[in-house]
Amino acid sequence: DGENVWVLVHLEVQTQRDIGFAERMYVYNYRLFDRHHHQVASLAVLGDEHADWRPDQFKYALWGCQVGIQFPVVKLLDYQERWDELEQSQNPFAVIVMAHLKTLQTRASDEERKQWKHNLVRRLYERGYQREDVLHLFRFIDWLMKLPEELEQAFWQEVQRYEEANRMTYITSVERIGIKKGLEQGIQQGIQQGIQQGLQQGQIGSVRDSVIEVLEIRFGEGLGDVLEAIGRIENIAILKHLHKKALTASSLQEFVQSLPKSS
Repeated sequence: DGENVWVLVHLEVQTQRDIGFAERMYVYNYRLFDRHHHQVASLAVLGDEHADWRPDQFKYALWGCQVGIQFPVVKLLDYQERWDELEQSQNPFAVIVMAHLKTLQTRASDEERKQWKHNLVRRLYERGYQREDVLHLFRFIDWLMKLPEELEQAFWQEVQRYEEANRMTYITSVERIGIKKGLEQGIQQGIQQGIQQGLQQGQIGSVRDSVIEVLEIRFGEGLGDVLEAIGRIENIAILKHLHKKALTASSLQEFVQSLPKSS
């Protein structure tokens, strides 16, 4: 109706069948709503190989109480029957879906994968994408459709010949080396960042639990709002300060005064 609204989009890309997937969609949805108090749209892209696996809801009922979620899903396997549509589409995600499907179909044949990899890369030029778009999509295809070194070299030679014949040198050998190194470095950086974030979150959770434990021992029940405020704090320095106050405060009211105003 023209009004500005803030919505949260929760997107899951699932490439393996998982019996707990629908429940996880439900859990993530209500956690996001609980944290932000805004409407949440949960959507799923299923990239697995099982045509009959299509989870789109989770629900349970107990004593007249019904709880659950129903969410839209896109099954990438369905696009095998819509291949002509993908070929005609100018949407860059059509190329991504094509690369995904051909990666699944060519697991048993490296030679066939090389042919399709070259076919898909050639289409990037034929669709008239800008050079930067070609490079971005090429990175994805190159990462997804991995080949043995010998076939990889043959593929790269075919790409160079095609570019020379059509006078459109988009992907130079220097850029290709850079793409490979960038992917490798990105993976390593992602692992390191994940470890660091995990350790940090573990420390925050440990200190937060200590604060809550001290408060419960010293001041007993009636801590609902206080515990909720502590649960929203993600700064470990603030939590350590609150831990000291929980140990030394003469009353719960004195401790509450130490809570950050934004909490």
